Amino acid sequence: MDAELLKQLREDDTFHEFLEENFDVREHTNQVMQSMAISEQLSKLAEGINLLDKELHSQVAAHHEDLLSQATGIETLEGVLQMMHTRIQSLQAAVDRIRTKIVDPHDKILARTGQLRRLQEACDLLRRIIRILYLSKRLQGQLQGGAREITKAAQSLNELDYLYKGVDLSGVDVIEQDTLFVKKARKDVERQAQKMLQQGMETQNQSQVATSLQVFHNLGCLRETVDTVVRDCQQTLQKNVRDALNVHVLTQIQGVKAGPGRASMPAPGNTAAFRATLWTNLEKLMDQIHSACGQVQHLQKVLAKKRDPVTHVCFMEELSKDGHGGIMRIFWDATTQTLKKELSEAAHSSTFIRQAFEGEYPKLLRLYNELWKRLEQFATTMSTVTMETQPEPGTPNEEIRESKDDYNPEKALKASLKAFETAYLSRSLSRLFDPINLVFPSGATSPPSDEEIESIAKTISSELNVASVDRNLSIVVSRNVAKTTTLYTAKSEQLLSTDGEASQVIGPPTNGQTRNAAVVNSLYHFHQAVCRVVEEQATFPEQAIQVIQNALQNAVALMGNAIKPLLMSVSDSIEAIILTMHDEDFKGPALGPQGKDFPSAPCSLYMKELQGFIARVQADYLSQFQCTDFIIDSIHPIACQAIEQFVRHASLLRPLGEGGKMKLAADFAQMELAVAPLCRRVSDLGKPYKLLRAFRPLLFQTSEHIAKAPALGDIIPHSTALHFLFARAPAELMSPHEIAGWSVTRYSQWLTEHTSEKERLALIRGTLEAYVQSVRAREGKEFAPIYPIMLDILQKGTQISGGTE
Repeated sequence: MDAELLKQLREDDTFHEFLEENFDVREHTNQVMQSMAISEQLSKLAEGINLLDKELHSQVAAHHEDLLSQATGIETLEGVLQMMHTRIQSLQAAVDRIRTKIVDPHDKILARTGQLRRLQEACDLLRRIIRILYLSKRLQGQLQGGAREITKAAQSLNELDYLYKGVDLSGVDVIEQDTLFVKKARKDVERQAQKMLQQGMETQNQSQVATSLQVFHNLGCLRETVDTVVRDCQQTLQKNVRDALNVHVLTQIQGVKAGPGRASMPAPGNTAAFRATLWTNLEKLMDQIHSACGQVQHLQKVLAKKRDPVTHVCFMEELSKDGHGGIMRIFWDATTQTLKKELSEAAHSSTFIRQAFEGEYPKLLRLYNELWKRLEQFATTMSTVTMETQPEPGTPNEEIRESKDDYNPEKALKASLKAFETAYLSRSLSRLFDPINLVFPSGATSPPSDEEIESIAKTISSELNVASVDRNLSIVVSRNVAKTTTLYTAKSEQLLSTDGEASQVIGPPTNGQTRNAAVVNSLYHFHQAVCRVVEEQATFPEQAIQVIQNALQNAVALMGNAIKPLLMSVSDSIEAIILTMHDEDFKGPALGPQGKDFPSAPCSLYMKELQGFIARVQADYLSQFQCTDFIIDSIHPIACQAIEQFVRHASLLRPLGEGGKMKLAADFAQMELAVAPLCRRVSDLGKPYKLLRAFRPLLFQTSEHIAKAPALGDIIPHSTALHFLFARAPAELMSPHEIAGWSVTRYSQWLTEHTSEKERLALIRGTLEAYVQSVRAREGKEFAPIYPIMLDILQKGTQISGGTE
């Protein structure tokens, strides 16, 4: 269409509607009729028609040649279509002739094929009928043979089932009686085999069980039969558990007529009889569980051994192929779940049963342990599973079966007792705590008496004796005993006096010191009593004993803390008294001929004071403690420290005259007597005692002999020997503390803090070097004669200490 004409039509208000795609003639007509401008519209339409006619005429005139060529092409196409129509008719005629030649033979073949199929079906039915008649007759003879021919009868029945399967033989008169006979025979064989299997399991007769299993295998129902047998055992055992825990039955057995609402409430005075009946029922239940497990174990044993005589396939392997096996594990899982469920429900429904199980839990646990000892021979098969065990009805979904690697059948059995064990342990802890809380009332100021401690020990002994029925119970009860020991220790600690009066050693013992001594004696008696109880438990596991012994160490530690303030004061006082030796005169001349021994030389005043103080400590303070061995072990370090300090300060005395040596030698002898109250034997003090004995002869030896003394380095430290040689040196060779500007007290404290011989010798080396520098500063020509000896000892000591530290 010409563009100008198209533009004209679109711009016209009337014609542009006819160019729209959704133009509706009826809608347009209605609009024209409603506008009442029909004549105007008709004239407008006539005008549009004229415009279109003119456009058509111009288009035909413009494309006249193309239209003629198109008309010629249409005539050619008609000729081609006529030729194709002729050929299609020829092909149709050929197909009709071929169909005529094929249809008749095909119909004949189809008819003959149907006849052949019906003949084959008839032959198959005849063969089946003949075989059924034969097997039915043979089956009659096999059934007459009784149990000896029952496996063959089962095999015949299995073949008969195959013959009847897949075909409809109803209405065949010739085998109707045989069909009824086969059905009846199958029921009889199954009944006989089931009875034989039951008898064989009860009497543990492998031959009967094997025969019956072979029958069911031949019948093709081995898996279903095994499942049924195990399920029946589970149901029987569940019934036995419920009967044993049935409170109504228990009260009837006692001869008590329980009225409505009183089925779970024994009459007053009959609780003991009720519990006796309950425990008797539980003992019978344990026997029933053992018997049931033995039967299932016997069944699994036969299944594992029995093989089919024809295929030689093991029955257990056959069950495993179907996803069934490990029947002992399946049965044991069901048994433990049943026990857990029924015991929990019985305890929940009856207060008396719950009290019996919780109060006499060790007795219940002993029954379980005895049962497990009898079942332990089955533990291997209980842990073996070759199928996915299905949860029992009512089993929570969150309970997941344990794998073969970590499954413990004994733990699975005892899992049903967990709630009762928890309650029993709570009661046990309460029984252990009660006597302690009783002897430690609120505001108490004195520890328990020996009788009260023995009462506590008896309670502990009772709990341990009751728990000895089981190793695990012994361990958890021992933890309760450990808590009891900790409680006793904590209660005792509250009685201790920790203020200043607990550490004074000037006057007689204060009330706080007396109370501390009583607390220590109480802890000692408690420790001894519990140790005796533990020693009496000959069959107790080592782990349980160790738990209690570890807890007792807290009591021992508290005893040590209780006497620590007193011992620290004693140690400080001894050191203060020894320090006073520097206030005495040791520079005086000899009182007699040179080298003469004066064994009767009087001791110094400080030594007398020290002996008197230690004797008073022993008489006034230490005598209050009844735990002699513990006190001796505790003050052993004080005695050793006293000797070391005495020797240290003796070596620091300066100047030291010949009379002072005699006096100091007497002090050495008296020192042994002074520390005697602090130990069993002075010789038990070890190295400090050897030091005391070895140092005394050095008082009268020359410096050269001291340098070569055998005890030097091994018993007498090089630093101590050098301190002693400073006393023999001239005044310009000052002692280490003098060079440092320290007092003897401060120097002694420094030596106490620096126990390393290497550090001590380093300080002395600095002292000697300072002496050398002072000599060189004043341009002295030679050193003091003792200097080379001291330097030699220093070098030896440095060499030894440098190689060992």
